[in-house]
Amino acid sequence: MDIAPMTDLPQGWTLTALGEIGDINPRHPSNLSDGMLVSFASMPALSTDRPEFESLQERPFGEVRKGFTHFAEGDVLFAKITPCMENGKGAVAVDLRNGLGCGTTEIHVVRPLGRIVPHYIYHYLHQPSIRRQAEANFTGSAGQARVPVSFIKDLEIPIPPLAEQQRIVAKLEVLLGKVDACRKRLEKIPVILKRFRQSALAAACSGRLTADWREENPVVESAEMLIDRISRERRRRHDTLRCTHGTGRKKALADYDNFDPALRGDLELPDLPETWRWVDLRFLMSPEEAFCYGVVQPGEDDHGGPRLVRICDLGGGLVRISDLRGITAKVHGQYERSVISGGEVLISVVGTIGRAAIAPTELKGANIARAVAKIPIREFEARYFLLWLSTSRAETWMVGDAREVARKTLNLEQLRTLPAPLPPIPEQQEIVRRVDALFALADQIETRYAKAKTHVDRLTQSILAKAFRGDLVPQDPNDEPASVLLERIHLQRQGAGVARRQPRRKGVMAAGKAVIQ
Repeated sequence: MDIAPMTDLPQGWTLTALGEIGDINPRHPSNLSDGMLVSFASMPALSTDRPEFESLQERPFGEVRKGFTHFAEGDVLFAKITPCMENGKGAVAVDLRNGLGCGTTEIHVVRPLGRIVPHYIYHYLHQPSIRRQAEANFTGSAGQARVPVSFIKDLEIPIPPLAEQQRIVAKLEVLLGKVDACRKRLEKIPVILKRFRQSALAAACSGRLTADWREENPVVESAEMLIDRISRERRRRHDTLRCTHGTGRKKALADYDNFDPALRGDLELPDLPETWRWVDLRFLMSPEEAFCYGVVQPGEDDHGGPRLVRICDLGGGLVRISDLRGITAKVHGQYERSVISGGEVLISVVGTIGRAAIAPTELKGANIARAVAKIPIREFEARYFLLWLSTSRAETWMVGDAREVARKTLNLEQLRTLPAPLPPIPEQQEIVRRVDALFALADQIETRYAKAKTHVDRLTQSILAKAFRGDLVPQDPNDEPASVLLERIHLQRQGAGVARRQPRRKGVMAAGKAVIQ
């Protein structure tokens, strides 16, 4: 096995294989009553960050006697299957019904001998370094890889005197408890930041965020005046096209179906500031550009071909340009309508509904996938409407309009009817500026959170490493050396080997408890 040997152990410590100080995957005696209740642990019952079970069931022993792992009070459980093992799933069995337990076959069980402290073994196995070594020794196929029992048996573990094991475990409980409390406080930060961002979006798209701005800027073109101006400009362009001859004339004329807003009547629209108006998404789109989804069958990834934007490339209002795949020029040529010019709103309409971003200008000439819709907003501030599409209200409406086919799908005709709050254009720009500032602050906090989380995670590893090299608690020269303990365990196991060759002694049932002799 690829395990680095430990050297320079403290006085009184010794290094041994785990299989020498514990029984690996033991079985319960065969003469136990089938009607006896035992504790049952599924994989979700094992915690990733503490030795206590998340939950335990009670089952008759007869139901779990065969085909399940057996464990007893004081045993150490260690998940052996990926990814549960890498995630640190494990437990120390305590408070079991009748002192016995059974559970998933995807765990290894270590039964400490010679009064070795179970929590000492648990913390040793829970170290990230040990889990990485276990992962390096996986056997089995991808997705079903497991830690072989030989790894557990041969794993070398530093053993201090019994009294020092107890001091180490007590100190770890205090220190790791403080680290865990700190981690739990940190875990609240992403939730708080998510709520903060949603609150900022809700305030921005309801007018609350810029109430002071409207008081300071009373003389602006209101949304009603803006709608009237855009309608007149579109009709003028439409009339010009109608008088123009040439190819594409009918197609261009047909796109002019959004002279005026047309609000649906099945949604309750909240009140807006006096200078705002509700409009439908269709009205916001430039008539000269296509509102459509993209490539249905992109084919193989063409590294030298035009870029293709998929749902997985959208996140945080941006397109992750570095991860884009390519399509062939032939496929690209079949989807000219969905080619990006830059500045359009891109939004997911299949599977994950409502993930949106602004197409950057450097993506001009790229294409989009079938699951992504292109919304051309040119006469208004597209970034403001990106914020609106990111609100929980807009997302709820879009998901409510989606239909279940093979996957949840938002039809483009339904998306066109989505209501949107329309402020005056200067206020749209002010909203974007203020939300950008608020989100920048949230991003700074998120960066500090990530650094703090990394520090806390490393602190746990550092504390455990310190414990198992003998630097966490002081040594006591009066402690019985671990070598004497191991010798007793060795003699105990020799005696057990002799006992196994003699007639098996029966289990004794007393006061509803199983006493295993």
